[in-house]
Amino acid sequence: MARRLAAVAAYAKVSEATVSRVLNSKPGVSEATRDAVLTALDVLGYERPTQLRGQRARLVGLVLPELQNPIFPAFAEVVADALSRRGVTPVLCTRTAAGVSERSYVDMLIEQHVSGVIFFGGQYHEAGADHRHYHRLTDRGLPVVLINAAYEDLGFPRVSVDDSHAIEQAVRHLESLGHTRIGLVLGPDDHVPSARKLDAFKRLGPGRTGAESLIERGLFSLAGGQMAGTRLIERGATAAICASDVLALGVIRGARKLGLEVPGELSVVGFDDSPLMSCTDPPLTTVRQPIEAMGQAAVAQLMSQVGGSRVSSEELLFEPELVVRSSTAPVRSSPRDAVVASLG
Repeated sequence: MARRLAAVAAYAKVSEATVSRVLNSKPGVSEATRDAVLTALDVLGYERPTQLRGQRARLVGLVLPELQNPIFPAFAEVVADALSRRGVTPVLCTRTAAGVSERSYVDMLIEQHVSGVIFFGGQYHEAGADHRHYHRLTDRGLPVVLINAAYEDLGFPRVSVDDSHAIEQAVRHLESLGHTRIGLVLGPDDHVPSARKLDAFKRLGPGRTGAESLIERGLFSLAGGQMAGTRLIERGATAAICASDVLALGVIRGARKLGLEVPGELSVVGFDDSPLMSCTDPPLTTVRQPIEAMGQAAVAQLMSQVGGSRVSSEELLFEPELVVRSSTAPVRSSPRDAVVASLG
């Protein structure tokens, strides 16, 4: 018991006597100090006293699908900083294929009495996924914010990038360079942000050669991008717009394996503007998600709910920005012609 008191006191930067007063619900402790002690208990993994278990901690869950895609740790940094400035401790939960599921993380966060949860890239993106754990959060009245398009209206506030405008910017840029055979590389069929991008691409399709046939899907990975890009090249695409920077890098890798130059024989546009995209070879032209503004808005909406305010579930859209670098150039010839020539 003495060791636990000392650890909690050190974490909360208070005396052991103050920790004891909080644990025993004694008067004479400020609300801020009390919150700091309870947060220390939760972070260090100590069980709260029975009389304090029903009270929420100054903790917020941040649930991400992975950390390999650099856009996710970049977003986590923005959110963690914004939460810390409000005296709230972020709890990072990263799903992996062989690890803890999103549903299990939700169970763990509920057990930790978190004040709320922010999801970025969760199962709410996927039409075929199990959404029951989101309904559990609703039933408990736990504040939640979703980042980017959700499959269904779960009643949570949503902060999203305007996927339609992102595609429009990318298409107009490539058209200004003379491209008419523009391909699109998306995520899986039930991925809602990809579906929004596809709808925008189709609306812009009339007048472009073979627009309907130049659409590919794959996993959000280098391998997925490489396979999709190879198929687009075989069908004569001179440019590719990708639903993520990772997919775009995979497309570039696939083009090079076929002996093609980027952007000389294939122009490539990414999406996200993840860190280090200005340092790739070539530096990637991409559509930037405004993660700083989106992260700040998500935290503001969550903390408003935590404070008892009602926040609209209407989607808050943020404008993306086309960042032109060196992976796009004026059209020269069909990559398929170049591949056939190299094989001949």
